[in-house]
Amino acid sequence: MFQHVITDEKELREMTGEPSELVNNKVIHHVDENARQFIRQSPFLLLATSDSEGNADVSPRGDEKGFVHILNENYLIIPERPGNKRVDSMRNLLSNPHAGLIFFIPGVEETLRVNGRSCIIADKDLLEKMAHKGKVPSLGIAVEVQECFIHCAKAFKRSGLWKPDTWLPTEERPSAAKMLAEHARLPDLDEAAVTERLKESYTKRLY
Repeated sequence: MFQHVITDEKELREMTGEPSELVNNKVIHHVDENARQFIRQSPFLLLATSDSEGNADVSPRGDEKGFVHILNENYLIIPERPGNKRVDSMRNLLSNPHAGLIFFIPGVEETLRVNGRSCIIADKDLLEKMAHKGKVPSLGIAVEVQECFIHCAKAFKRSGLWKPDTWLPTEERPSAAKMLAEHARLPDLDEAAVTERLKESYTKRLY
């Protein structure tokens, strides 16, 4: 299908060049006060994991800003809120503990990246610190920070993600209910039925 596939780093570097001294030196190996401030202001992150065979998955995690608990300069804890019960990320972590996080702050075009080793915890005393409206998460993902660094804003500038004037009008946006109905192909579960199911889930089972 493809006529020119890059297969080694030497060829890759010939086309991309080398990173600057600033980029080479921006990585720290713990959560300093600057990173703490970013994480405390972040209501959303992406969690990347892969299984023992390298099959990758990226999953969103979101809550009120500061929902990720900073245990100390070496460990973060992500509360596991109710979802669709696929638990893709956690199943991956059982066989491969490596994980990558990207933290977002609405309106801020730079992001914070954290890479490290993770495990699934059920420590009640720690999870109680992440309770919301009296509901304590039953599980959490603890991340041992190995790399922590700011990622530049170019992707956000190119995409205009935080600029409302670039957002699609409501009538032009993809319908998640339509996609789910057509992908699942279950009897008696059309777009309208899925819409009602999603509405119930979003209003009654967030925590």
